[in-house]
Order: sequence, then C-alpha cells, then structure tokens
Amino acid sequence: MAALSLHNFNHLVSILSSPSSSSFWNLSFSFKNEVRFKKGKFLVFLSTHSNPKILKSNKKSRFGQRITSYDTDEEQEEDEDEEFDDNDDGMAGDDWLMNDDFAQPHEYVVNGKKIKSHKGSGKEGIHVNPSQDLTISFICFLLLQLVSKTSRENRYQRLSDEIDLDEKWFPLLDYLSTFGLKDTHFIQMYERHMPSLQINVCSAQERLDYLLSVGVKQRDVRRILLRQPQILEYTVENNLKSHVAFLMSLGIPSSRIGQIIACAPSLFSYSVENSLKPTVRYLIEEVGINEHDLGKVVQLSPQILVQRIDISWNTRYMFLSKELGAPRDSIVKMVKKHPQLLHYSIDDGLLPRINFLRSIGMRNSDILKVLTSLTQVLSLSLEDNLKPKYLYLINELNNEVHSLTKYPMYLSLSLDQRIRPRHRFLVSLKKAPKGPFPLGSLVPSDECFCQQWAGTSLDKYLAFRQRLLLKEFAKKYEK
Repeated sequence: MAALSLHNFNHLVSILSSPSSSSFWNLSFSFKNEVRFKKGKFLVFLSTHSNPKILKSNKKSRFGQRITSYDTDEEQEEDEDEEFDDNDDGMAGDDWLMNDDFAQPHEYVVNGKKIKSHKGSGKEGIHVNPSQDLTISFICFLLLQLVSKTSRENRYQRLSDEIDLDEKWFPLLDYLSTFGLKDTHFIQMYERHMPSLQINVCSAQERLDYLLSVGVKQRDVRRILLRQPQILEYTVENNLKSHVAFLMSLGIPSSRIGQIIACAPSLFSYSVENSLKPTVRYLIEEVGINEHDLGKVVQLSPQILVQRIDISWNTRYMFLSKELGAPRDSIVKMVKKHPQLLHYSIDDGLLPRINFLRSIGMRNSDILKVLTSLTQVLSLSLEDNLKPKYLYLINELNNEVHSLTKYPMYLSLSLDQRIRPRHRFLVSLKKAPKGPFPLGSLVPSDECFCQQWAGTSLDKYLAFRQRLLLKEFAKKYEK
C-alpha cells in the first residue's frame, strides 16, 4: 500500500498523455477504491502487483527462510539486469528516463513517513526509482481519466436514454452547455438536425465566436441553435462573413447585425446571390420600397428576407385593395411602417381586426386612415388590448369612436401604464375637463404631461401611478 502526493502532477500528465508515452506503458494493475483528502493534500491509495519492489520483502516461509518476491532466480537476474540497464547512462535508448523533467524529486508518504525519490535514491530503506515514479503518476492519470469519463457518462445518462448518443459528441455538448443548453435542448437539436451534434468542437467554437464578434448576444445563442442548429455547420469564410456583409450592404448598422441574426438565423441557409438579393430586388422593383428605406424595413422585420415575398405581397395587396379599397401607395406605406403585415394571416389576423373596427362604427375610409397611420394595430390582441381600450374610451373618457381617426395612437398606448393613470391623476387634481377627455394629454412624455396638463412634479405623478398599479393588481389577484 502506498500513498502518493501529486507533486508536479500536471507536468507528468502532459508527458504521459502524449501518444508515444501512452503506447509505451502497457500496465496491468488493480486498484483499491480508497481516496482520501488529508491536510490539504490529495492522496490516492493504490496497490499494485506488477512491481516487486513495493511488496513486503521480509516475508518468511514456515522453515524460516526469506521468500523472494520473484518467482524464480532467473527472473530475479533478469530484473537485476533491467535495473542495471535503467541506470546505465551510456544506453541511448533510455536517455529519456534520465532527463531532468523526470529527475525532479517527488514526495511520497509511505507508512506515515515522507521520502523523496531522486535518481533512484530513497530513505528509510524504501527504494523508488524514476520509472516507478512515472508508473504511479500514470496510474493516477488513468484514474482521473476514468473518473472524468464516468462523470460525463452519468451527466448525459438521461440524454443517452432519449437519443443514440455518441461519446465523441461529449466535448461539443460540454461547450454548448456554457450557453445554457440542457438535455432537452440537445434532444431538440438532434430531432431537428442530428448532424449538427457531430461537428468538431473547435469548428463550432470558431463559428459561434464569430457570431458573438458581430454583435450576437451570448444569451441569444441558445435560441439561435434551437431554431437553426445547422448554423454550426456553416463555415466562417464561405458563409457567415458573406451573409453579414450582405446585411451591411443594405444600410443596416453594425450595431444591429447581431439582433437581426438572432431574429432570423435561417437567413444563413439561403444563398446570397440566388435568394437574398432577388428578394431585395423584388421589394424595390415590385413592392415599391425605396432603396434608402430598405435597411429600416429589414430591421423591423428580418424575416422578410427569408419568406416567399412575391406570394405574401400579392395576396395581402389584393386583400387590402378589395376589402378596404386601399390604393397601392397606402399599402406600401403600411409595409414600410410595419413589414410584419406581410407575415400575418389574412383569415386569423387581418380580417378579424378590420371587422372589429367596423363593429364599433368605423367606416372603411376611417379604418384605412387608422391602418395607414398606425399599421401595428393589426398586431394587437382583440380581447386583451383593442376591446378594453375601446370600452375605456367610451365609458370612462366619454369620447366618440370618430376621435380615433384623429388620435389613432390611442390604440397603441398601454391602458395600465399610460391611459388610466393620466386620466385618474387629472381627475384627482380636479383638472380633467368636463365632457370628452382630451386624448391629446395621452400623447406626450410623462415630463411634458406633468408640465403642460397636470401642473405638478414628475415624482408626484409617478408615485400616484405606482399606487394605482398596485391597487389594480390587487383587484385582479382577488378575482
């Protein structure tokens, strides 16, 4: 039994982990599973039967004769010859054992006593030569490798139960885990595009490092990989750089590139020459978007680059023209202000909102005016947004529906954060006019509102709003 203090262990591991060193050692050993931490030292207790020098040499037979640790005299002579060869400076083949890197003294703890090994010398009658020193260190290295492998296997046990997991993927999985990916995410990537998990970890790191360098946020990497795991296969030089250059050629500032990639990572799967550039030409030549406005349009809706723009434009253009009598110029204005319009479903998105505006008494011309001025109305929820604001407009603010044509922005303001607090604040100050409440008081910033309409400090208004929000929250919680 021996206890090993891991002195200069990293240096030994670096040597022994090389292919030449690994192939040199052909060991047969057994371990006693006992690891202790004592007085700040990491001690590995092990037993080996391949080295007679660390076996007890004072064992005697029943006749009182000392029993040799060798099976035969011939084996003892052979071993003595090997020891002589190991210490022969003239043998060129063993010069590497005499290198200073292997001749550093190492401390060992044997039977509670510290000894040092240096060129085969020892204390207290214990002889530890450099080759034994290396053998023990290599055994410890193998132990650590075994522990590391077992830990990885245990870590990805759930994952291996779900998919056909290859241990060659472990380095990549470890790296991707630093971006917050869990087993469930790896399963999604596997089901979406299995080859993405076969990528070399160095290649994956190079590609993700590039994306981070152009502005992609680390927190967005997980979402990008889940939506487009193929991005790990796209090379920096032949794919990523050319697509980033294309985006910048549209007039998109470098500070927004990362955000666009996070919103539409699939754009890297489209050819710049055969797909992306033709889409841009269609937006300019067929839709009628000004080339100078193109960058703004893409920033508002990056997905516009990766959809069948001809189909989406033609169907929505025909619908708005027929349903509202909208001229082409008005529809182009809608697309420029809110290009997401081209993604919305006609039956489930556009038509229900147009019908709602009709139901509250608006004519097609009024609806067209509202949509041209505030196209994002088409993105608002009917039940949670548009209907509650309309009811508050009629019942609390005493306004008519036609006031929306003058102040369509009302529909885009927050009922809880803007409309109700300002109305209630002016009422509490007795500064709310009789009759219809002025919607113009809802438009300016908080500071301007306090100066122009309330005539009080901003802090006083913010404190009032906070109390009102807590009160409204308590009411909802009680329900």
